Amino acid sequence: MGATHTHDDGPDRAHRRPDGVTDTTVEALGALSKALETTERARGHLYTLHQLTGTADFELDQAVELLRAAGHDGWADRVQREILGRNVIPGHWTFQIVEAYNATYYEPFRALEAAAREDLADGRDHLYEAELKETRRTGGHPDHTARPDTPPR
Repeated sequence: MGATHTHDDGPDRAHRRPDGVTDTTVEALGALSKALETTERARGHLYTLHQLTGTADFELDQAVELLRAAGHDGWADRVQREILGRNVIPGHWTFQIVEAYNATYYEPFRALEAAAREDLADGRDHLYEAELKETRRTGGHPDHTARPDTPPR
């Protein structure tokens, strides 16, 4: 990809590839970063599962109360006994699933991605995207500046 830019009209230093870093290395780090971003999204869905399941569990309190008020004690008892506070998978509430995912998969993945960037690109992040931006922006256009600190022309 190897975008061309001047130092005053291009990515900031943190988003410029260090000397000797190849296109393939930038692409590989970009792919690794993209996979981590997908993992971030998956993790967010786990938190959604966690919060929605917890909300549903608390909503069962009203269902139990209304079933009792309507004279359906047997159903109220059954909801309370069989569903309220139930594990979502054997031995686990959703917070335990989130904790296990974080410890077993997410944190090691995040650490590995950071270590690869540190070792292969002096810790610089989003090199692939920064170079992609350089190939796609229109030089001199006020809405296509390279950096947030670049004044519009």
